[in-house]
Parts: sequence; C-alpha cells; structure tokens
Amino acid sequence: MKYCAFLRGVNVKGTNMKMADVCQVFKDAGMKEVSSILASGNIVFSSDKNTTELKTILEKAMSEHFSYEAFLFVKSQEETEVFWNSIPFEKKEELHIYGFVGIPGVEKVLMEEFQKAGQVENEKAEIINDIFYWQVPKGNTLDSTFGKVLGKKSLKDQFTSRNVNTFEKILKKLN
Repeated sequence: MKYCAFLRGVNVKGTNMKMADVCQVFKDAGMKEVSSILASGNIVFSSDKNTTELKTILEKAMSEHFSYEAFLFVKSQEETEVFWNSIPFEKKEELHIYGFVGIPGVEKVLMEEFQKAGQVENEKAEIINDIFYWQVPKGNTLDSTFGKVLGKKSLKDQFTSRNVNTFEKILKKLN
C-alpha cells in the first residue's frame, strides 16, 4: 500500500535534515519506493504495515537517527486524496490554504482555538471530512493570532499542516 508520512517541525527552528537522509532512514526501517516531496518533510513510500505500526516504527527510527523527538503522521494514498478533494475554499492568488494532518479529534481542538483567536479579513476555517482547513491572506500566516497558536508546545505532537499545493504534489507522486 502507498502512504505519505507528514513530518512535523522539519527544517524549521534548528531541526535541519536533508531529505535524502530522511529517505534513507525510511528505507533502513523497511519502507519501499521511498521518495520525498519538498524539503518540508513529506515522504512517499510503500509498506504492507498499517498506519499505526508505521507511525511507531518511523518515529522511533527518525528520533534515533537524527537525535530529536520526531513526530509524524502517516496517511494512505486514499486518505491523502480526501485532503485534496475536500478543500472548502476557492484558490486565490492572494490567499494561502492549509490542510491539517493529525491525531483523531485534533480538528475540533484547532477549530476551538481558531474561534477564540482574532481573525484578519478573509481568514476562515472549516472542518470537512474531519479535516481542519485554514485560509489566511498571504503574509499573515505566522503573524495572525491563530498562526501563533499553531506553535504552542502543547500541540506539537497532535498535528502538522501543509499548504494545499503540497497535497497536490504529493498526490502526483503517489499516482
């Protein structure tokens, strides 16, 4: 079965790694057909194991190899297609749209945080198919009130986010 692992916190805030090295760790952990998409930690691979087993195996391998506390979320090809096919917002040049990959139920936590945060014009959030989507004007991602919430240490093991354009690139690689 084909999967994508979405790594959290890669190549930000001092956690730097080459994707070729990450791919090798995946291969050494028994994954097949391993390749990376972008430098933000998206690894496409094949395995006969299920997502729960893969998460455990890969987090351990990454943590040991890179000497950091690795967090990643594994989604099947079909689940990744749902991320792409469920985008609730119209793509516009002046806006970023993010999809959030995480533990079951994290979409509700994110929506609560979003509703508590002050929004700028054209900033929106929706949950579709248990997936949290966030639209924010370009240039405001990290400066928005909600953007600052995303960096909370208490949430670091619960989700990661990707620009929806990344999901498109991942699906092209999976197909």
